[in-house]
Amino acid sequence: MGSYFAYNGPMATTAAFAGVTTGTAIKTMLQVLAGASDPLMVWKWGIEFDATATATPIKVELVHTGTVAATVVAHVAAGVQPYGAVQTASSVQLGTAATGYTASAEGTVTTTRYGDIHWVDPTQKLTWEWSLGREFFVPAAGVLRVRVTAPAAVNCVTWILWDD
Repeated sequence: MGSYFAYNGPMATTAAFAGVTTGTAIKTMLQVLAGASDPLMVWKWGIEFDATATATPIKVELVHTGTVAATVVAHVAAGVQPYGAVQTASSVQLGTAATGYTASAEGTVTTTRYGDIHWVDPTQKLTWEWSLGREFFVPAAGVLRVRVTAPAAVNCVTWILWDD
């Protein structure tokens, strides 16, 4: 089992990572589709905002949406980074209805299971890490999302660390 890390954007190379706008409707900022036969054990995640447009707290959700995926900009393999001693590729599925970021359509979600939910002050950041043995479990072929509902559009950086 390896540990992996993904941001809500393409893997930065010659340019620094750039935040992505939230808009004002509910929006999936980062989505990870577990491998067909490998569940995810989410052990840490975080989010922060640039605080330029609002002083009102922003609703953020780490949520398992069953098998319903948003339509996203697809991550490529380089965007899902090994994190830790095991340097093999993650089993997560890549594609516009799989692992990616910045949703253009949310899909019709009929069931959800929260891993974490907060109101985040846009001048602060949230980092959450579960206790060992208490990680958030997403079953094989399950969709994990970081969703944001902001009262005014702001730029956002979010990330997830997991084992698969």
